[in-house]
Amino acid sequence: MKRRFRDLSAGEVLALAISLEEEDGRILQEFARILRPNFPKAAAGLDAMRAEEDSHRHRLVELFRKKFGEEIPLIRPQDVKGFVHREALPVWRPMGVEEVRRRVALLELETERFYSQAARQTSDAEMRQLLGDLAEEERKHEQVSALMDPAHQEASEREEEARISRQLFLLQVVQPGLAGLLDGSVSTLAPLFAAAFATRETWQTFLVGIAASVGAGISMGFAEALSDDGSLTGRGRPLLRGIICGFMTFLGGVGHALPYLIPHFLTATIVASIVVAVELVAIAWIRNRYMDTPFLSATMQVVVGGVMVFLAGILIGSS
Repeated sequence: MKRRFRDLSAGEVLALAISLEEEDGRILQEFARILRPNFPKAAAGLDAMRAEEDSHRHRLVELFRKKFGEEIPLIRPQDVKGFVHREALPVWRPMGVEEVRRRVALLELETERFYSQAARQTSDAEMRQLLGDLAEEERKHEQVSALMDPAHQEASEREEEARISRQLFLLQVVQPGLAGLLDGSVSTLAPLFAAAFATRETWQTFLVGIAASVGAGISMGFAEALSDDGSLTGRGRPLLRGIICGFMTFLGGVGHALPYLIPHFLTATIVASIVVAVELVAIAWIRNRYMDTPFLSATMQVVVGGVMVFLAGILIGSS
């Protein structure tokens, strides 16, 4: 059962502060580890903040040993009602530098409020002085974290971080998504239109399209997730890439399968053909927008391949 903060003894307040500093230090260390490969300057700033948090812990432990002995009780933030809550780190997606900055600023603000409240609660002069000093130091950390905001950075540093963030977005989101969308849009054309012209039944064609889309999505998702762990290529977490690639593959295939819910075969086929054209143009636009491929070149590459698969499906289904 959680306890109220005001009911804690002086020793328990110190033990709680030690536990908080240990947790904050580990969080800052993890943030630095995440940012270090791509944002070394931001990681260095976090390393400096972590070193100061470690010095806070040493001062708290020394005071506890002086007043209460060698055995520090185990009391954690989650054991106290209304205590500062540390948002869990995402395990399925990468964290960007902007999100880390936001979390660090919130962490320092919450810790400063804790020390201020703890200092007001204690009647021991030495404890009150240390807790008040730590509150002031955390307030300075809060100011330092505010300086990490892009608005306070040099233009060259902002541009470099923006360039790296764009590169990571391309590697971790756009590339697997584009690969999935292209595969789903093109590879499912042949079975879908072969089934359409072989059966001329819209419901059966729809089932074939859905089956092809689901199968392609699962296959591409696993292939992308197992291709590499991202540690060397910087392509991010395999699970996230696999989900993005698999979903976009399914989306690319199901788009031209849905029109076959229309019961009239000719109408459904015309609508499906229009959807295919829109999908291919969208893929060409994405390649032009994010991959710096000339739009005409991208259109020719995608459309030629798509039309060939489209015609192959019709010919096979009509034979």
